[in-house]
Amino acid sequence: MFDLDQFIADLRATLGERSRQPMKEVVARAVSDPANLIRAIGEPEKAGVHVLHKSPDLTVMNLLWAPRQIALPHDHRMAAVIGMYAGREDNMFWRRVPDAAKFQIEAASGEALGTGDVTILGRDIIHSVVNPLGKISAAIHVYLGNFLEIERSMWNAETLVEEPYDINAVVQGMSLQRRDQRKPATAA
Repeated sequence: MFDLDQFIADLRATLGERSRQPMKEVVARAVSDPANLIRAIGEPEKAGVHVLHKSPDLTVMNLLWAPRQIALPHDHRMAAVIGMYAGREDNMFWRRVPDAAKFQIEAASGEALGTGDVTILGRDIIHSVVNPLGKISAAIHVYLGNFLEIERSMWNAETLVEEPYDINAVVQGMSLQRRDQRKPATAA
C-alpha cells in the first residue's frame, strides 16, 4: 500500500545523494502501481495542482493536467523528477539562443511520458508540456527545493521572450491545493 508519509521520508533520504537516480527509483516505485497510488491520494478527477509536501529543500506535487492542456515554456531552476501514473505528458525541451535575432529559445528535443514512466529534469531545463489526451493526465512532480517560492522564468507563447514566471498563466484553469487544505486555493 502506498503511504504518503513514507514516500516523503524515502525522497528525503535521497537528498544527500549526488545523483538523482535514487530519487528517480523512489518515484518509479510509487508510479509503478497506479491503482495503489490513486487509492492513497485520490482519483484524478479535476485538473489541479495538489501540494503533497513543501519544505525549503523538497516540494512534492500531484499535478493533474486538464484534457489537451498546454503549459508555456518555463524553467524550474532546480532539479526535478516527474513520474506519470495516468495518461500522458509530452515535454518539449528548449535551449537558449545566444545572440538571438528573433526568438530567445529554440526547440531542442522532446520526450513523451506515459503511465509508469519517470524522468529526471536538470536544474537548467526549459520545457513546455502538453497533455495530448482527451482526459486528465496525472503525475507526481518532485522538486529539489521550495518550488512554489523560487523566482523562475516563462517564455511568451507568441514571441518566445523571457518573462517573469506567472503561475496563473502557466496553470490556467487549474486549482492549487495544499495537502492540509480541503478547499482549493487560488494559484498564487
